[in-house]
Amino acid sequence: MSSTTDRPGGSEDPFAVAEALQSVVRDTAAIDRQRPGAPPEDRPTEAIPAGDRPTGDDPTEADRRDTVVVDDAMLGRRETVRVPIQRRPPAGRGAPLPVAALFATVWAALITYLPVAAVIGLARTLEGSGGLVAAAHAGLAGWLLGHGVPIGTSIGPLALAPLLLTVLILWRLNRAGLHVTRAIGARRTGSLGRALLVAVAVGTAYTLIGVSAAQLTDGRGTEISTGRAAWHFLALGVTGALLGALRGTGAVSTLARRLPPALRHGIRTGLVAAFLVVGAGAVVGGLAVALGGAQAAEIIANYRTGVAGQAGITLISVGYAVNAAIWVTAYLLGPGFAIGTDTAVRLTEVTLGPPPMVPLIAGLPEGPIGAAGTVLLALPVIAGAVAGWTLTQRLRFGRESAWRHTRRKSKGKVTVADVEPPWLLVIMSSLLAGPVAGIVLAGLAWASGGALGSGRLSRIGPDPIQTGIVAAIVVAVAVTVGAAATRAFRRG
Repeated sequence: MSSTTDRPGGSEDPFAVAEALQSVVRDTAAIDRQRPGAPPEDRPTEAIPAGDRPTGDDPTEADRRDTVVVDDAMLGRRETVRVPIQRRPPAGRGAPLPVAALFATVWAALITYLPVAAVIGLARTLEGSGGLVAAAHAGLAGWLLGHGVPIGTSIGPLALAPLLLTVLILWRLNRAGLHVTRAIGARRTGSLGRALLVAVAVGTAYTLIGVSAAQLTDGRGTEISTGRAAWHFLALGVTGALLGALRGTGAVSTLARRLPPALRHGIRTGLVAAFLVVGAGAVVGGLAVALGGAQAAEIIANYRTGVAGQAGITLISVGYAVNAAIWVTAYLLGPGFAIGTDTAVRLTEVTLGPPPMVPLIAGLPEGPIGAAGTVLLALPVIAGAVAGWTLTQRLRFGRESAWRHTRRKSKGKVTVADVEPPWLLVIMSSLLAGPVAGIVLAGLAWASGGALGSGRLSRIGPDPIQTGIVAAIVVAVAVTVGAAATRAFRRG
């Protein structure tokens, strides 16, 4: 009989006993069954003496060996083997929370500030319009603008945040929350309380940094409200760090399990649909700017500021690319957007005044959409239908298999899910996805807008309420149709 792994320390663990029994059963011989076609021999059975039992040398006799039954007493007399177990660090061991939060937050702030200061400083140095101190001051003002903090200028408030910089800021704060979670030893604990504690600590440290930056920037030509800066930095710091802390502690899964299934899948599908619609807007906007490349190049050349100045204008346009993608999304949904007071850019109406001379205006439509352009109206619907398809696929095969294929492997064979998701769950999740997508797109529309002074360009961007309402309706219908069609017409 081959050796097996015995119970550690003589414990009565049933799992250890089961493992040992399986090892014993593997050593037992198979019972010789009657083979088809061989007539049974008509002879009486008799007991075989212990001394006459087969030894295993003869293959024919070895196939007829007796089964040996081993009880718990025999297993208890076997020699035990202690298996080494990897020790885990004691819970709660790690760096102090204030130290970890301060270090990670300062690093996140530097990573997001230095690129802005470098770009502005390079442009100002090559043009001979200022030294390093002036470049650092201008970079700090641009960095504050990326947080949505309005800057008072001689022409009025500058309150149009470059959302590409805002996305970078949120990403670095997300990483800061994740690093602090690991540093204090809260990784994979599933604790919502510790995730909130990390978010508050990072948000508080980030608020102090924002207040200091506002105090340094506030002055003649760049008026900054310290209270406004504190509020914006606190909101972004807590939000970004909370996302990372929830990922680090695994509290996202804990929260998801507490939600009803329809609400959980509805939130996830609504987020997917919202970002798919924004992706469609980004593609259309990029194509429009590319088709108007000659006009964009002419706008850049008209500045006559040299290579550095033209590069600066191009980088500013890139910083507002996310804003433009959201504006095009509102255009595809129907409400459209404004480029100044008394202006409107919609599918059925284009009313423009003198726009700001930036390369992005090369993608503006010249008039209402024609019959050939009505296909653009279908893009948000297609995006919602794709989100509905992923909803049904996720309910069938799980999150990992929703996008890759409709089948999954089981014990080496490709099989199709045996149980279809209930119709009630599919429909309820689809309908809930609409309001979720509407709230997300309304928030993005609000964040993408702003003002460039107090004059004609004091109103730029889409209307958040109209965009959210239309998006909620379109996404709810499209997701329901896509999910129901996938549920009804299943590929075998």
